[in-house]
Amino acid sequence: MNFEYLKPIDETLFAFANAQPNQSFGKSIEIYSSLEHFPDLENKKIALIGVEEGRAAVNNHETGSCLDEVRKELYKLYLGNWPISVADLGNIQQGNTIEDTYFALKEIVTYLVKNNIIPVIIGGGQDLTYANYRAYDVLEQTVNMVAVDNKFDLGTIEEELSSQSYLSKIVMNEPNNLFNFSNIGYQTYFNSQDEIDLLDSLFFEAYRLGEVSNSIQTVEPILRDADIVSIDLSALKNIEAPANRNATPNGFTGAEICAISRYAGISDKVTSFGIYEYNPVLDIKNQTAQLISQMIWYFIEGVNFRANDYPFGLKNNYQKYIVPIEDQTLNFYKSNKSGRWWMEISLNENNKFKRHALIPCMYQDYLSASNQEIPDRWIKTLKKLV
Repeated sequence: MNFEYLKPIDETLFAFANAQPNQSFGKSIEIYSSLEHFPDLENKKIALIGVEEGRAAVNNHETGSCLDEVRKELYKLYLGNWPISVADLGNIQQGNTIEDTYFALKEIVTYLVKNNIIPVIIGGGQDLTYANYRAYDVLEQTVNMVAVDNKFDLGTIEEELSSQSYLSKIVMNEPNNLFNFSNIGYQTYFNSQDEIDLLDSLFFEAYRLGEVSNSIQTVEPILRDADIVSIDLSALKNIEAPANRNATPNGFTGAEICAISRYAGISDKVTSFGIYEYNPVLDIKNQTAQLISQMIWYFIEGVNFRANDYPFGLKNNYQKYIVPIEDQTLNFYKSNKSGRWWMEISLNENNKFKRHALIPCMYQDYLSASNQEIPDRWIKTLKKLV
């Protein structure tokens, strides 16, 4: 892999990292700087990448600049009580065209994912999610994507690719590798009924802000089933993360978004994680940069606490529960290791969607099935599989 697309961090920031206390991120991770060689990626689990691209960020063009402010806040944080294997690979510079930036990001994410290294992308506009998604083309498998956003960002197929139309490009453009899309935290008044109906007709999933805020743990199974996680800072309250021109009064709190980030990290399936739309021009006392650094901290902590119980290993590591319902049976599995639940759709071994036959769920889904109520996620997944 040629990493010429990446620009090392400058000497001043590298000196800042080295000036941090022992056991801090700045002292504990490998950093690509102008004074150091490119990090050795062998045995690395996570790679940080900044993307200096905001040309397609609607009403938020300054995003992608001054990403070092996020790094400064991250370098100051102390490690948790877990082993760490993180490299900071610097930034992808803005290309001559925006397509050049997309290509560079796609190539780097492809390499990292193929080598079992999780890229943590600091954007840049959320349109970069499209380049992240295209990186999975070479893996020749369908993927699940979760967006944490107050809007669906569907736009129209006629629109140019932007931060508010990237999803329609993912859905419509070939090759189509998307199996499932889930939105966490949408606010109904920002999305037309036609858009809500369209997602439903595609058997995608959408969870309103209030629904998630009232019970944050409900997002854990959704994130456990994701390959790609994309967070738009407009999903947060403006008072919590002011560095975004599209931020609004309502949204997630800092504590909630950190919990969501940790759930994403704990997921055995998540192989790329992005935080987008940071606009340093609007940041007050580096408040948003601090929050992003803490989101990254919680994501990394989650990765280090992965149970590695998905996909299934030995059958004796799980308890199986068979629930007769209507004219069929639903099989539920509970991990003896983590206590997490899955429900199963029986498929022929040759079915190309076999990897999606085990659906993460909650104990409540098992109780609902026991009361003769088929879980909605099971129904939607079945409709996509047949």
